[in-house]
Amino acid sequence: MMRTLLTRRWLAAFAAATAFFVVCLFLGRWQWGRHEDRSAYAAAVTRNYDAAPVPLDRVLPAGAPLAEDRLWTRVTATGSYDRGAQQLVRNRPQNVVYGYEVIVPLRLPDGTALLVDRGWVRNAETATTLPDVPPAPSGPVTVTGWLRQGEDSLDRTLPSGQLASINLDEAAQATGTTPRRAYLVLQSEDDGSGTSPPRPAALLPPDTDTGPHFAYALQWWGGSVVGFVITIVYLRRELHDRAVLEGRAQLKERRPKKQRIWDEEDG
Repeated sequence: MMRTLLTRRWLAAFAAATAFFVVCLFLGRWQWGRHEDRSAYAAAVTRNYDAAPVPLDRVLPAGAPLAEDRLWTRVTATGSYDRGAQQLVRNRPQNVVYGYEVIVPLRLPDGTALLVDRGWVRNAETATTLPDVPPAPSGPVTVTGWLRQGEDSLDRTLPSGQLASINLDEAAQATGTTPRRAYLVLQSEDDGSGTSPPRPAALLPPDTDTGPHFAYALQWWGGSVVGFVITIVYLRRELHDRAVLEGRAQLKERRPKKQRIWDEEDG
């Protein structure tokens, strides 16, 4: 057996099985990591989304990043919208329809700004036409909403007044403000008029589904031994066939086929 096992062909087969095993372990670990990330995100949403709002500075002081466990924390902030710095974020889906999300910086008393995602508007009839957007309130306003981390840059050059993603650095340059290190998804606005100001359509609640990553991780780990199983099955078959040729084993005889009752009657 050892002589057969140490041949180049079988060494290569076991090397391939080992490589397949390692790749499966890596892919399983990668899927498990994604499952953990999604689970942590879902836990933060469940914990924070419906909690009572707290002042912005308690969660997001100027210059500080938003902690992972404070994602989707509901906060309140008071300031004045910089309506001339409004930005439209392109290619944002809502209920399987594409449109724009409307970002307006809220200038705060300390000189910083909070980027407020006021909601979603449908695309215009043509790609060269911008949609009508309900204007942000003028004067002092108190906003309530949920904090989210900024998005990665997509490195795209767009016309003035448009963004490819809600990247905080790009938004700072486009709006000429110094934004806090997270943005706010608007829930409500209070401008003191006693009525709710007109606004774009509210964004949908966050998705807390953790996805299929847990099952994928188990599949990769469970399948990691397939290469070894196949190799061992074929190795045993070859060893048995060789033993038969050398007279050290007998060829297994197939069991006779069981005769059915009606076959006996026909005979």
